[in-house]
Amino acid sequence: MMAEGLSKEERDAVKERAKELRAQEKAGKNRQAGLKAVLEAIEKLDAADQKLAKGVHDIVTDVAPHLVPKTYYGMPGWANEEGKIVVFVQPASKFKTRYSTLGFEQPAQLDDGDMWPSAFALLKLTPETKKRVTELVKKAAPAS
Repeated sequence: MMAEGLSKEERDAVKERAKELRAQEKAGKNRQAGLKAVLEAIEKLDAADQKLAKGVHDIVTDVAPHLVPKTYYGMPGWANEEGKIVVFVQPASKFKTRYSTLGFEQPAQLDDGDMWPSAFALLKLTPETKKRVTELVKKAAPAS
């Protein structure tokens, strides 16, 4: 972060979030509107991030179909029935970072004693990383 405040990428993300909140207010908890927004967000990504985000989207849709797709600061995310983000993908290109991040917010059920990770660096989806992402999403968002 720059000494004078937010970086351009961070300011853009905040503006994107305000825009998302206005759109979500209009759409309510409409799954189709959320899915459209997430797929559009994925489509805007560079090829590597797009492949990663699409893969995570497929995993979440498969193992936690009760989560509702919705964007989160312009990033692909999936929310619980209360509309709270559980899991999201922070693409490397969005903040010009070395790796993408698979992140989990407060509603995620990843609790493991007194300390546990809530974000994971993710370079690509291999059979091993797909398996781990699947396990994490299942644990984070058990079906009610």
